[in-house]
Amino acid sequence: MDRRFCCLTLILGVLAIISYADRTAQCKIKWLFSITCDDVNGKLVNQIQSWEIRQSCADAGETCSYELLSSAPYLIKAAHTSPRSKKVNNLQFLLEQSTVCKVTGEAVSEFSKDPDDNSTNYCSLQNLMDGSSLIDAEGYKQFSNKWICPGFDSANCTMSYSRTRTP
Repeated sequence: MDRRFCCLTLILGVLAIISYADRTAQCKIKWLFSITCDDVNGKLVNQIQSWEIRQSCADAGETCSYELLSSAPYLIKAAHTSPRSKKVNNLQFLLEQSTVCKVTGEAVSEFSKDPDDNSTNYCSLQNLMDGSSLIDAEGYKQFSNKWICPGFDSANCTMSYSRTRTP
C-alpha cells in the first residue's frame, strides 16, 4: 500500500510541475565572472534601482519599470513590467562564489506561453547585465540556449537598450 501511495504522490507531483511549466514562459541563463559576487551583486542591485518604475517610460524602451523585491548577498529578486505589453517578469539572480562568481539568472512570465514573453524574459535579464556594464567585467561568460531560454537565439534586446545607453 505504501508503494502505491508513493507512486501516486510522485505522479501527481510530476503532473503539477508539467502543468505549471505549460502555463509559463521562462528563461534561465548562467554567467561567470572573475570578479567577486559582492561586486556583481552591487552592480545588479544598483542597476535595478536606477531603472525602477518612473512616471513615463516612453523614451526608455524596456530599460525601466524594474522593481527590487529583495536583495541578499547571494540572492536578488526583482520584477520587470514591460512598458509595451504590461506583462510582468519575475526575476531571480542566484550568486555562488567559488574561484569565480557563478550567477544563475531566471525570468518567469506566469500564465503565458507566448514566444514574445520568452524574448522579453531574456531581455529583462540581459538588459541588466548590459546596463550595469557587467558584460565588460573581467571573465564575463554567458551560457544558455534556446531550450532553457526560448528566445535566446532570436531576441533583439539592443533596440530597447540602445536608446538609453550612454558611453
